[in-house]
Amino acid sequence: MDKIKIAIADDNRELVKLMSDYLSSQSNMEVVAVAYNGKTCIEMLKQHEVDVLVLDIIMPYLDGIAVLDAIKEDGELRDIDVIMLSAFGQESIMSQAAEYGASYFIMKPFETERLAVQISHIMHKRENVDNPKNEAAAKDEAITHMIKEIGVPPHINGYLFLKEAVSLVLENPDILNRVTKELYPGIAKHFDSTPQRVERSIRHAIEVVWSRKETQHISKLFGYSEEHLESKPTNSQFIAMVADSIRMDSTL
Repeated sequence: MDKIKIAIADDNRELVKLMSDYLSSQSNMEVVAVAYNGKTCIEMLKQHEVDVLVLDIIMPYLDGIAVLDAIKEDGELRDIDVIMLSAFGQESIMSQAAEYGASYFIMKPFETERLAVQISHIMHKRENVDNPKNEAAAKDEAITHMIKEIGVPPHINGYLFLKEAVSLVLENPDILNRVTKELYPGIAKHFDSTPQRVERSIRHAIEVVWSRKETQHISKLFGYSEEHLESKPTNSQFIAMVADSIRMDSTL
């Protein structure tokens, strides 16, 4: 089996070396090139065959968004899957990156193992076509297990609303960019509720989990550092983290 060819673009040289060393140690991966700014990143992609690009949003000369735009406009580069790295969680930036073709987002700081799993997942989706019937059952089981493992009580409304939200995001990740216009109304219609009640119930479910202060347990589930999880996430951030963790832990 051919190794997954990976390129990395980030101006943090220590982080680049850390990612490169870890990914290259994986039996099915190979880091073929690295770049420390957006301009050389584009040149690098034209010179090497790349399956997955790990791309930081903030870089000198050209930022990650500009690099994504260049990839989108180049017919020979469009098939590259891009994992965006960011130390900031602004939904506007993430939404723009998604529009320009980013496949996944990982917030800094993160574990290198999490990155490797995400890369493997991308290639699995590219190479395999799952049975829709089995996939639906597996997805529901995975969502239920994850939400229970996180500690959301099954008796509160937010439990069911969260399950539906994660399911919809797994089907269409882009819906996270339209939380108030599509996600909440869609859940409300399914449960004969209102978008406002859906939003409040999901927020309450997150508050219940964070009030227990079990950030060590949650960090292991999500693959983020405890420091990153000290602040309670927004509804959309939490839904995204759950969906992302399910994708990594399964073949959905």
